[in-house]
Amino acid sequence: MSTIKHDLSIAYKALAYLKHDDHTYTHLSARDEADQNAFYIYPFGLRFEEVEADNLLKVSLAGEILEGQEYQYNQTGYVLHGAVYQKRPEIQAVFHLHTPESLAVSALEEGLLPISQWALHFYNRVSYHNYDSLALEDHQGSRLIEDLGSNYVVMLRNHGFVACGRTIKEAMFYCYHLQRACETQCLILSMGKKYVVPPKEICEKAVIDLLSFEKNLGERDWEAWKRLVAREY
Repeated sequence: MSTIKHDLSIAYKALAYLKHDDHTYTHLSARDEADQNAFYIYPFGLRFEEVEADNLLKVSLAGEILEGQEYQYNQTGYVLHGAVYQKRPEIQAVFHLHTPESLAVSALEEGLLPISQWALHFYNRVSYHNYDSLALEDHQGSRLIEDLGSNYVVMLRNHGFVACGRTIKEAMFYCYHLQRACETQCLILSMGKKYVVPPKEICEKAVIDLLSFEKNLGERDWEAWKRLVAREY
């Protein structure tokens, strides 16, 4: 069995366990390790906890289903994921979520604030993309990748976010910490009190420390996610 397909199915289940999915409307993908011009994504209509390695679709960067022709994929998934894989060859995984907290933060003019350690993982390393209805056309994917730039995370205004990674583990790491940052920001702002922002030089040091704390970003957490999924599913 493909390691990538197995790991991607674990990511779907881990995010289902965390309740970060949105019924059948969001999607995770991973580039095929043997064919860099194709990626795996789940069939349209499944919930995250229903995803298994053997029901993932293999889709070419041109949008053709190469494996799993009995299923359909979400067109918005292809437009979004395909655009990233075509323009960013180092990216091997793309996770798109729209949790209520991430959507709320994306709709704020100031976006993600550096007011928690979770948020400091993304200090000056998060992009923003204006809402453009459903992503059904190639030019929408092109605009999104332009806005992503050299970052690995882009907040989709009024919509949610996309987290990318050089590995599935890294994409999962960004998803977890970004969601926690958004939850905490919503909580802080709901209190209606003045909040404290660390000095710029501390924020700049923190993001470097947080992203270099372990050699392979997300690997330690990933082993824990695997144990959780094996226990729960």
